[in-house]
Amino acid sequence: MGMIFFCSPIVSIFTDRIGCRTTAASGAAIAFIGLLSSSFTKSLEVRYFTYGILFGCGSSFAFQPSLVILGHYFKRRLGLANGIVAGGSCLFSMSLPFFLKTIGSTIGLAHTFQVLSAFMFIQILLSLTFRPILPPSCDSYHDRQDKLASRNMKQQCGSQMRKYFNMRVFRRQTYRIWAFGIATAVLGYFVPYVHLIKYVEEEFKENKKEWILLVCLGATSGLGRLVSGRIGDCIPGLKKIFLQVASFMLLGLMCMMIPQCQAFEGVIVVCLFLGLCDGFFITIMAPIAFELVGPMQASQAIGYLLGLMAIPMTAGPPIAGYLHDYFGNYYLAFYLAGVPPIIGGLVLSVVPLIHQRMLKKQQMDSGKDKMLVSETVMNDENF
Repeated sequence: MGMIFFCSPIVSIFTDRIGCRTTAASGAAIAFIGLLSSSFTKSLEVRYFTYGILFGCGSSFAFQPSLVILGHYFKRRLGLANGIVAGGSCLFSMSLPFFLKTIGSTIGLAHTFQVLSAFMFIQILLSLTFRPILPPSCDSYHDRQDKLASRNMKQQCGSQMRKYFNMRVFRRQTYRIWAFGIATAVLGYFVPYVHLIKYVEEEFKENKKEWILLVCLGATSGLGRLVSGRIGDCIPGLKKIFLQVASFMLLGLMCMMIPQCQAFEGVIVVCLFLGLCDGFFITIMAPIAFELVGPMQASQAIGYLLGLMAIPMTAGPPIAGYLHDYFGNYYLAFYLAGVPPIIGGLVLSVVPLIHQRMLKKQQMDSGKDKMLVSETVMNDENF
């Protein structure tokens, strides 16, 4: 996951320049090569490259365009469309672990990689069905001005960098705060997903039904994606950010509740809520990006956001694992994992307020301009 998110800023550039279809198909092809080549080696070091790098980067190139392409076709029902698409992955989240366990013990790891590569080959064909409506971004007015202003090699290099790395999204205060809030929240986001099964094995040794937790997480995550998409379409503008605020706050509380569960059934209830929080957070992310920066810059806005999420999301589970090894249990790890989502939710809650203040300021400035124009016209008529 860390590699998928880490490559996202680069993926956004390719999506803007060559389009969603070519980017997604190329990424799926790279991921296919990574999985297939992993089946022909037994060296762990080589698999770091074939599976970790090739498959991770390819999956990133295949994943992000699937979020962007929806904005080409949907506006009023973008949340619902995103929820339906994202909800499909939950079916695999529930079934794939059992499927991999079964075929892994039957045909071995090498052939399992080959079976998975067949899925990626199918994704290549599916990616070719993308038909982007919005054209790949070309040189904008600002880019042409940069070229005219470039007088030497250094300035030309800077102009080319600005052309491909569209940093204008960071000029929007609301986007900066939103991206910072989410990056903060995901520091503890993946901790329960990675360590919950191990925690149950340690605390409830007599229970051998850990698979129930995966089913609960996948089922409620799928439900949350469908429901949040429909609800998000009914909420105007940036007020839909409050769905993310609620999901992060609840996720943080649920992380802190895990050590308090005295029975396995209590952990199941926590997993049901964790799945809902995951569904609400994931589905509403792309519609908010389109609201903040518009459809033409949404690709890079999503890419930069996922890139910012990569480091804290990857760092959270290892930190929790270190705390477990140091203290001998997961109690402190889960308590601390609940803090970043709560802080991130509080940060996100100010984005709609700042947006409203900026709109009011623009309206006041526009009103002043109109008054100045009318006064000028009246003075001209008097003369």
